[in-house]
Amino acid sequence: MMIIISIFIVAVVIVIVYKGLTNKRLSDSALRQRAVFNSIEQLTFIRLKEILSEANILAHVSFDALITTKFQHTRSKYQKMFADFVILDKDYRVIAIVALDDQTSTKRANEAKYQEALLQSAGYRVIRYSHVPEYQQIRDNFLIEFSDIKYAKQEQFADLGKLEQYHNQVSRQRVYG
Repeated sequence: MMIIISIFIVAVVIVIVYKGLTNKRLSDSALRQRAVFNSIEQLTFIRLKEILSEANILAHVSFDALITTKFQHTRSKYQKMFADFVILDKDYRVIAIVALDDQTSTKRANEAKYQEALLQSAGYRVIRYSHVPEYQQIRDNFLIEFSDIKYAKQEQFADLGKLEQYHNQVSRQRVYG
């Protein structure tokens, strides 16, 4: 009887080891395309682009691109985190970071607060929306930055006018011969 039980146990162990080895040899699964935005992110992005047409809007930006530290143990706390949207001015400076709440779990709400605290401690302005923001809500949140961007664009066009005048003066002075 002991011999039969021993043989049965050895056979089960051999089957388990064999299945473990064959699973490691499996090939990768097929790669598929995936949507860049979910529906809430897509609507938010469209509205941000419409209201802040002069700004550059980046999506899904790694915290590693936004903040840095000299200690690896501190960096590991935010290495796998991403900002939903980053709003940049014409000089590619961060105006604000837009975060969208995920209402599905309280764990994510606590994680969102932690992420917001990290970004704010680095000096960033974080604007959090619990749903797709209304146009007026975006205007209210970005009123100062939006006017700064428009003013900067007008200055840029004024500078181009000066450049054109300079070009006309220089081209008149050239002597071809």
